[in-house]
Amino acid sequence: MLRLNIALVALLGITGTSQAQKALPADSSVKKTDTLPSAIKPYGQVITAKTKTFPGMFKVHQLNGRYYFEIPDSMYNRAILVVNRISKAAVGPRPQMTGYAGDQIAENVIRFEPGPDDKVFMKVMRFNERSADSTENGLFRSVLNSNLEPIAAAFPVKAYNKEQKSTVIDVTDYLNTDNEVFYFSPQTKTVLKIGAVQADKSYIAGIKAFPQNIEIRTLRSYLPVAGQGPASTIPDTYELNSSMVLLPAVPMQPRFADPRVGFFSRGFVDFDADPQGVKAQYMITRWRLEPKDEDIEKYKRGELVEPKKPIIYYIDPATPKKWVPYLIAGVNDWQKAFEQAGFKNAIKAMPAPENDSTWSIDDARHNVIVYKPSQIANASGPHVHDPRSGEIIESHINWYHNIMQLVHDWYMIQAGAIDPAARKMKFDDELMGQLIRFVSSHEVGHTLGLMHNFGSSSTVPVEKLRDKQYVEAHGHTPSIMDYARFNYVAQPEDHISQKGIFPRIGEYDTWAIEWGYRWYPQFKSAKEEVPYLNKLIIDSLAKNKHLYFGNEFSFSDPRNQSEDLGDDAVLAGKYGIKNLQRILPQLKDWTREPNEGYDKLKNMYEEVIKQYKLYTVQVLKSIGGDYRTLKSIEQPGVQIEPVEYQRQKDAMKFLNDYLFTTPTWLINDTLTALTGTEPFVHIAVAQSNVLMKLQGSGTLLTLIKYEELNKNRKNYKASEFLEDLKRSIWTELYTNKPIDIYRRNQQKIYIDNSFKAFKAVNEIVGRNNGNGTIYYINPDPTGTDVSSIMRAHLVALRSDIRKAIPLQTGVSKYHLQDMENRITVVLEGKDK
Repeated sequence: MLRLNIALVALLGITGTSQAQKALPADSSVKKTDTLPSAIKPYGQVITAKTKTFPGMFKVHQLNGRYYFEIPDSMYNRAILVVNRISKAAVGPRPQMTGYAGDQIAENVIRFEPGPDDKVFMKVMRFNERSADSTENGLFRSVLNSNLEPIAAAFPVKAYNKEQKSTVIDVTDYLNTDNEVFYFSPQTKTVLKIGAVQADKSYIAGIKAFPQNIEIRTLRSYLPVAGQGPASTIPDTYELNSSMVLLPAVPMQPRFADPRVGFFSRGFVDFDADPQGVKAQYMITRWRLEPKDEDIEKYKRGELVEPKKPIIYYIDPATPKKWVPYLIAGVNDWQKAFEQAGFKNAIKAMPAPENDSTWSIDDARHNVIVYKPSQIANASGPHVHDPRSGEIIESHINWYHNIMQLVHDWYMIQAGAIDPAARKMKFDDELMGQLIRFVSSHEVGHTLGLMHNFGSSSTVPVEKLRDKQYVEAHGHTPSIMDYARFNYVAQPEDHISQKGIFPRIGEYDTWAIEWGYRWYPQFKSAKEEVPYLNKLIIDSLAKNKHLYFGNEFSFSDPRNQSEDLGDDAVLAGKYGIKNLQRILPQLKDWTREPNEGYDKLKNMYEEVIKQYKLYTVQVLKSIGGDYRTLKSIEQPGVQIEPVEYQRQKDAMKFLNDYLFTTPTWLINDTLTALTGTEPFVHIAVAQSNVLMKLQGSGTLLTLIKYEELNKNRKNYKASEFLEDLKRSIWTELYTNKPIDIYRRNQQKIYIDNSFKAFKAVNEIVGRNNGNGTIYYINPDPTGTDVSSIMRAHLVALRSDIRKAIPLQTGVSKYHLQDMENRITVVLEGKDK
């Protein structure tokens, strides 16, 4: 029973086998009976001459509508990855980009194990806690005792094949049940509103075996779950595919994650890493790239060699043919990055094979860019990995048809001022193809294990983005994994070509691939690699600031933002707004198409407004922000420091000049009359959202904190900030000019936010990271100095309002009287 022991060791994360072989004694209670019980028949009576057999990972037999697995003894306790996907989707709405053909719906790792009473157990493997210490008093046994695997199914043995040393089980009934091992996960069922399976309307469509995998195809009908109204009695029918993929007998050597390099990772609790405690370890997800045996010495000498197994992507046959070359190019562009890691021809893409019965788009052995005829304007790059080591097994990139509208709109709004090709609603195929190519490269980067790098663009000085020679040579961001889109900073007089407008695979990307994929045979474990890789990061970052990684979830750091460019959001925003001011008057002509209405004009007008609001949000993040630069103890300097005083002051001035002072250039009466778009509503919302963030207790508390902690530097004090904000929003109190409707609305919002800042508890504020709104809760201001400062601020504001009332007339005067009264009600609890 040595095979059982090895599998249990692999479960707990042990990469070697010398200790594994001594880890557990053989289980003598699990054995085949010498005489066959009545329920077990001779092999020839179960697998008859009429049986249709598929040889492969293990044999699959089909007879009279029943399906049998014949499991060799050598396959017991081998880890098998089960990946479930939709082959054909049900008719109807698909929430949250889920429910399309090709979508993954569940993933599990299972193993088969001989059980007592002539049964075979199917267990679901878990990898959350591990120990490699299998000595007599080591932690291996204790951890194992606390991680008993669930038995997902028990199959009675139907026959033994003593000659082949294998066991036959009938899997038909289990595959006809509603289980999450081979079908939908509970979470996906909830999203898709899938209810009970309809057994009489469901069946196994076929099972095929291949050397490293088994493919199960089923048709499943489910009653829909009731929404707000009564549930339909008409079922949702899906064709599903379950791939059973054999994982390596010896897991790949992991590489531990480092937060300074952006890789997706898989975590576990390690009971061996700290002799006086436990440690959370994280393995990066990556493909297994190793030189061929005959090329190992060449690789060690620094020569480029081909890997044993290259990474190959196939293009879904349903993809429109004219876009296939661009999708392929987006994959092949990564070849240069792998060359930096020592491998040539390590990655490539090709059209899917035609007329090949052994190839299936659902087969988990194949990486596919899956074309989805969907109105969703998006793409995504998920991957499936071995949870024992982080080894990526396969990927199905989701390519939604309407991504083309998304990239069209981005390009027209961000590049229309500098590229004449962007000034129409239907781009030439070459331009659209290149846009598809860059999105393809970005999504492929995710399937290689790379996370978003929202900080990459912050390493480039804004003025360099206007330097034709620099930007066409290097690109406008060092990472295609950034959300940097297009070079909206460049001005028409810079004469920058598309080469300096488009994102591309850059310095950070090639360095990250080298860090994650270079093969180090001299290290025998992930732990041994750590000192070397740590020094590599330290030395590389010291030499090249463009290798900086900014985590997209570092919400307080203004360097790490979605959709931004350059190292100065204020300057970049000014350039961006100048281009929007050039674009807006041209939209009517750019969107004109024969026999069409004004829907496209409306959409592009709102895209201009959306882009403008992005610039204000990007500047906003500097106020009350701080820089968070992760370091190991060997690196000099601190990890956390507040944003510079002058940068915060400049951000406040930008918001005053470009947001709180009504941006009248956005208000185009002609476009409003043609489209019905009301820009003043969008402007009011933008002003309100920014004010909510600025006046929230979180911003004020951060300013107060750094004023106290950093007394040896010039700080942007909360009192100075509030005075600047007051002078910005309440300018008319000091100029005695009439207060227009936009300003009156801002001032009402200001008063309301001020009240919250000294009495509200658990104030919820929205923050956008490019993928939607993330909500966070401000701290309770009544337990801090925020409440005291804001009360004093309101007292001073009321005094200024009282002085200004006699100097105003009409609605402006009535408005100020109302504001003065509201403050009095809150401060003194009485109404005039």
